[in-house]
Amino acid sequence: MRVAAVDCGTNSVRLLIADLGGDEVTDGTPAHGGAAGGGPVDVERRMEIVRLGEGVDKTGRLAPEALERTFAAMRIYRKLIDQHGATATRVVATSATRDAANRQEFVDGVREIFGVEPEVVTGAEEAELSFVGATRGLVRLSRETGMPQGPLPPYLVVDIGGGSTEFVVGSEHVIGALSVDIGCVRLTERHLRSSGSAGAPEEPPSVRALEAMVADIEAALDRVAEVVPVQEAHTLVGLAGSVTTVAGIALDLPAYVPERIHHSRITAPQVHDVTRRLLAMTHSERARIPVMHPGRVDVICAGALILDRIVRRFAFPQVVVSEHDILDGIAYSIA
Repeated sequence: MRVAAVDCGTNSVRLLIADLGGDEVTDGTPAHGGAAGGGPVDVERRMEIVRLGEGVDKTGRLAPEALERTFAAMRIYRKLIDQHGATATRVVATSATRDAANRQEFVDGVREIFGVEPEVVTGAEEAELSFVGATRGLVRLSRETGMPQGPLPPYLVVDIGGGSTEFVVGSEHVIGALSVDIGCVRLTERHLRSSGSAGAPEEPPSVRALEAMVADIEAALDRVAEVVPVQEAHTLVGLAGSVTTVAGIALDLPAYVPERIHHSRITAPQVHDVTRRLLAMTHSERARIPVMHPGRVDVICAGALILDRIVRRFAFPQVVVSEHDILDGIAYSIA
């Protein structure tokens, strides 16, 4: 079954076209996304930084230029879906669209492009999809390698997005989840720009800005600690571009190599060291990092700091990094 999944977040819009066999939908433990083990096989995986959520934290609306950037990327994705002959498509939108007063403009535009209604999912639904996408491969990996070498469940899956971060605890099923409004774009616009989203950022970030950002993160983590059974988790699993970028820097990769980053294990000291280095850099210095996507240069400080505070707060010795996330969860949900 060839399916197409589209994830439209605050910072990026992504596409996954994949072939799903019977294995991943019958025994509940699909293989890591590739040919090995009989799991889903990627046909096409794309990502475009469109910054749909630009200014939403301040204005409460999706900007016309942000909508057009997003629709332009989606039109390219529609052509790819048609070319590859996907038989089912699901489009999911998350934090920025949830928060926008004019989200109907987004819904209408997506329906015109894809011919399907986009689903503006709740934070809880987003968390569940992220958990499924990230952990199905880990369940298989643990069984193949044998305990305790494989990543030990229960897992705490943390998906650091542009507008929100999802926290989910579970093994093969979710037992607790919460979405909180801290994300790399939201915190950058709130604390690291002189006058909202259009202002020039401080380079490097000032101590005052960092203290304000940490206060926001810690307040959100207080809520997480109250709602999500984090203490039950044995393994921290980190998702999305902020986490994978930190991992690529920690691994000292000469270029962004997903195969090297996927299921890599980054220690807490490495997370702290990379975050400290990023916070001391200027925009131009961060842009020269080999694994850094150009669209992430201005928001990576906030994203890395969120990961850093999570590791510190919940005392995990390492983070298992996953290239598979909500996008893969959307694909599985179609099957």
